[in-house]
Amino acid sequence: MQVFYADQFVLPLPEGHRFPMPKYALLRARLQGEPGFRLREALPASEGELALVHTPHYVTSVLEGRLSAVEQREIGFPWSPAMAERARRSVGATVSAARAARDEGVAANLAGGTHHAKAGAGSGYCVFNDVAVAARLMQAESHRARRGLLRVAVIDLDVHQGNGTAEIFGDDPTVFTLSLHGERNFPFRKARSDLDVELPDGCDDARYLSALDDALQRLWHHHADRPPGLVFFLAGADPHEDDRLGRLKLTADGLAERDRRVFEACERRGIPLVITMAGGYGRDLEAMVALQHRTLLQGLASWRRWRERGLNAAQNRN
Repeated sequence: MQVFYADQFVLPLPEGHRFPMPKYALLRARLQGEPGFRLREALPASEGELALVHTPHYVTSVLEGRLSAVEQREIGFPWSPAMAERARRSVGATVSAARAARDEGVAANLAGGTHHAKAGAGSGYCVFNDVAVAARLMQAESHRARRGLLRVAVIDLDVHQGNGTAEIFGDDPTVFTLSLHGERNFPFRKARSDLDVELPDGCDDARYLSALDDALQRLWHHHADRPPGLVFFLAGADPHEDDRLGRLKLTADGLAERDRRVFEACERRGIPLVITMAGGYGRDLEAMVALQHRTLLQGLASWRRWRERGLNAAQNRN
């Protein structure tokens, strides 16, 4: 399974900053040498690719260091050349993962899921919206290659609502946005997704998985006649009971079951899936990385089943 990373671009954050920057390198270190994972350095998204979603003024402000102090506070990161380059490569990683998933069934970005970024502004540690840019680019490439319409679904299971993604695709029936999130968590003024499922503080495994089953059923019902050709899965670790910002009470096994249900549902329908790791603010950094590693192992198992089916299909054709 192809996995894309950009953790070599480390933001110079002030002492005590709560964003867990080291987690990305730790996660990649866990994958190195493991059979089945093919690690790829992410290329930066181009300005033209970013402009498929973001306003030219905002793209220029980020890349040339023209963000105001207010804009930087809203993002949560001080501007630096590394901040701008990391943001471009986080998008590039999801773009590359989308192309790989289109060809192989499943692929991943070890970061990404920057779902609070809107067309003209960043927010909540999100500079550019990687999933939105990748979705738009995959639609453009599909149209160019086959003159066909690529329908996309975003399954956002980060604990925070994907307000930026919802706003970007608010009037677009070709991209379905599903967000399962904490009702009382950030952002406090939420946008409207195609399907929002709000969960109470302290939500446990049983309640969460029941809500997920219902949401997925509604997603597939919506696409009964025209299924999506690509799914982006924001596999945040922040619904976990030990997350500092999550407020929910999922166990490690509950998160693993969440992931299994998403992978299985897409596999059964033959829909390629792109994994982005999204949020995670666990008190124990190593334990949080272990949760995300477990997601990727399930992704690898799904990729292997895709590959086996493809080989069997080829043998049957011969």
